[in-house]
Amino acid sequence: MIQFSGVSKTYRSWLGRTVNAVTDFSLTINEGEVLGLAGPNGAGKSTLIGLLLGYMRPTAGSVTIHGVSPRTFIERHGIGYLSELVAIPPSWRTENALRRYALLAGIEPARVQERVDAVVGQLGLDEHRKKLIKQLSKGNLQRVGLAQAMLHDERILILDEPTHGLDPMWTQRFRDLVGDMRRPDRVIFIASHNLDELQRISDRVVIIDRGRLQRVVDLKTAPTADAHTPYRIAVAAGAEHVTAVFTDAVSAGPGEFDIPDRSLETLNRELAELLSRGTLVVSVSPVHTALEQQFREAVAQ
Repeated sequence: MIQFSGVSKTYRSWLGRTVNAVTDFSLTINEGEVLGLAGPNGAGKSTLIGLLLGYMRPTAGSVTIHGVSPRTFIERHGIGYLSELVAIPPSWRTENALRRYALLAGIEPARVQERVDAVVGQLGLDEHRKKLIKQLSKGNLQRVGLAQAMLHDERILILDEPTHGLDPMWTQRFRDLVGDMRRPDRVIFIASHNLDELQRISDRVVIIDRGRLQRVVDLKTAPTADAHTPYRIAVAAGAEHVTAVFTDAVSAGPGEFDIPDRSLETLNRELAELLSRGTLVVSVSPVHTALEQQFREAVAQ
C-alpha cells in the first residue's frame, strides 16, 4: 500500500552545509498493518513523516501510496494525522474545534455531529466538550488531537508520539483504541520514543538512525532459543544459592539479582540447578524488552 523506494532527502543550511536527513530508505508497508517507527532524536523520523504526508518531496527515490504520490492520494482520499505537538487555537472550545475539523476533513454536514459524538465518546471527552482548548491539560489536549485524527475514519492513520502526555490509564486505553481501529484495508503508522508501547501494539517496528534504515523488527516472530539478553531474577528464599549457580550475578537489591547476557538454553539450565537447591524463585524477566534489545543493538552500529 505504501512504498518507499530508495528515498533520500537532503537539506541545505543557510551556511551552505549539506544535511542528509534520510539516505536510501526502502520499505513496504502493507494494508492491515500497524507499523511502528523508532529512532534517536535527529534520526530522520520527522522527515519520513513529512515525505509520507507530501509536505516535501524526496531528493532521490520515490514515495507512493497505492501507486500515486502522497499529495495526490491525500487530495483524493484524505489521511488521518496526529502531529507531535497538538496546536489548536486556544480560544476554540473542544466540541466546536472538532466540528470545524470534521468539515475541513470533508465530512458531510449532516454527519458531522455523529462523527464528533463518536470520537468524543471513544476518547472520553464528554466532560470537556464545552471547555476552551486553553483550559485543557496536556493529556486532555492530546486526546482532542487523537479525536481529530480519527474523525474521518481514514484508511491511513499517521500518529506522531500519540501517547505523549497521556496518563497511565489513557496510555493503556490507547492500546485498545489501536486494536479497535485495526482493519484489513487500513495502515496505522506510529512514530514513538516509547518502545514498550510500540512492542505492545505494532506488527513490525522500523528502527532508523542517522537517516538510514537500521533494522525492521517483526514482533510476531518468537525469540530464538539462542537469543542472548540480560535478565533480572527475584527470589523469596535461598538467595545465597544465586551467586553460586549464576557466578556472574550482581545484587540489584534484597532478593534481586541481575544476570548478564546468556541464551535461553543456558538460563533454563542454571534455573533448574537453582531450583534443585531449594531456592524459591518469584520472577525471571529480561532487563530489556525484545524491542529494546533490538533497538540498543541497531543504534550502536
